[in-house]
Amino acid sequence: MEKTSKIYVPGNTGLVGSAIVRKLQSDGYTNLIFTPYPEYDLRNQQQVEDFFQKEKPEYVFLAAAKVGGIMANSTYPAEFIYDNLMIATNVIHASYKYSVKKLLNLGSSCIYPRNAPQPLKEEYLLTGPLEPTNEPYSIAKIAAIKLCRYYNQQYNTNFLSVMPTNLYGPGDNFNLETSHVLPALIRKMHLAKCLENNDLDSIRKDLDKRPIEGVDGNADDETIKKILKKYEIYITESALGNKQPAKKDEKVLTANCPNSLGLRLAPPGIPLR
Repeated sequence: MEKTSKIYVPGNTGLVGSAIVRKLQSDGYTNLIFTPYPEYDLRNQQQVEDFFQKEKPEYVFLAAAKVGGIMANSTYPAEFIYDNLMIATNVIHASYKYSVKKLLNLGSSCIYPRNAPQPLKEEYLLTGPLEPTNEPYSIAKIAAIKLCRYYNQQYNTNFLSVMPTNLYGPGDNFNLETSHVLPALIRKMHLAKCLENNDLDSIRKDLDKRPIEGVDGNADDETIKKILKKYEIYITESALGNKQPAKKDEKVLTANCPNSLGLRLAPPGIPLR
């Protein structure tokens, strides 16, 4: 890519998209374009087509998606499969139609079968049942991968798919009702420490920024402690409860494929401690 190439990053305000934007900007790329929601709804094919026709991006980093943890996936399965199918289908097809030079599709390690051997390899895809708790999301992500593959096969496009493992960092979703495990743990540990120190002012500041089930910093002490207790946040108890379905203990992926393509995988930039 040239420094002045027109680069489109759908999902630029999310965890992955915002990290991609920061990296591109720090490397001197100056012609970045976005489709902020709700001004643009990537589930709407006509809006996506109009955007591509007007802007004609040269490169696309497809980081837009509806994401969430076990609870969100279990509560909104239809939305997870529909929204992610529509986003991927619209962006990938428009990228072909308007001659995008290269597209990078961000997938997820949940595409692999629940009981696949570890470390996970590309050839394990579609060899067994998926993890039930996020199957709708996984199916949509698999469809996006296959779209890229078959567009490359039929139309000679240059669309790549990469599967990140669990991610966390700036721009993450810390909503205890919908977040992934790591951001939920980070926030629960913070709130538990504040509670242990009887620092209700810091808890109120947290709730003002990210209310829990409508409870914000204006609530009385008893209401705040009650909502924290509902999410297993106690002064002397564990900050992590047992109410969500159990998942696989770990998922280990290989980096053989990206290494063979000359891609350098950087170590995590934000340590957990």
